[in-house]
Amino acid sequence: MAYRLPRVVGHRGAAASAPENTLAGLRRAHQLGVGWVEFDVKLTGDGVPILMHDAVLERTTDGRGAVADTAYADIRQLDAGAWFGPEFAGERVPSFDEAIDLLLSHGLAANVEIKPCPGRERETGAAVARRLVERWPSDRPPPLLSSFAEPALEAARAAAPDLPRGLLVGALPEDWAERLERLGCVTFHCSHRHLDAVVVAAVREAGYPMLAYTVNEAERARTLYSWGVDCICSDRPEAILPLAG
Repeated sequence: MAYRLPRVVGHRGAAASAPENTLAGLRRAHQLGVGWVEFDVKLTGDGVPILMHDAVLERTTDGRGAVADTAYADIRQLDAGAWFGPEFAGERVPSFDEAIDLLLSHGLAANVEIKPCPGRERETGAAVARRLVERWPSDRPPPLLSSFAEPALEAARAAAPDLPRGLLVGALPEDWAERLERLGCVTFHCSHRHLDAVVVAAVREAGYPMLAYTVNEAERARTLYSWGVDCICSDRPEAILPLAG
């Protein structure tokens, strides 16, 4: 049986209405009625998994420098919310453990994107997978792991072969089917800008549910659903939910 994706996933929480990759963003997605959230996980300089997209701190915190060169204790002192709006001032960069706790307490499912700092692909993939094995209850469906970094997916598979995995791409590579099979992926995640009805049909015919990212306009979402896209990842999930059917 094919893996069952949701119809809508909140991108980095609900990135249009709360600071991305924060607990506030995950809570906001839940408030909007979203059952699934997506967020990015990478490692600090001392190996702690945290929620962060960029390799550097400047865009989403008041810190500076590379995440891979900064200790967790120092990252915890940074403000990760004020850049988005004054009401979020004081929001911290969460650890992966804190995000897991929130998912469990709010009944949220998740697509966890492994977003390694350059050169730390395998280390990050293995760390994320191991943490889920340690922390996630066996009686609940586990989060879906995804990544652009194929070595990270390989390491996650080696560390936790039973966790579901999805391959992330921008444009569709010619050998997409071979990559999905080699990596043991159950879903395929593509930029909506590179999709058309023919591509979606080919992926679906191969047996892979498809997630399209990042879609914030209702009309585009409607078109993608009409082509057979299974799931849409959006900064504005509340705008997409009414179309999900």
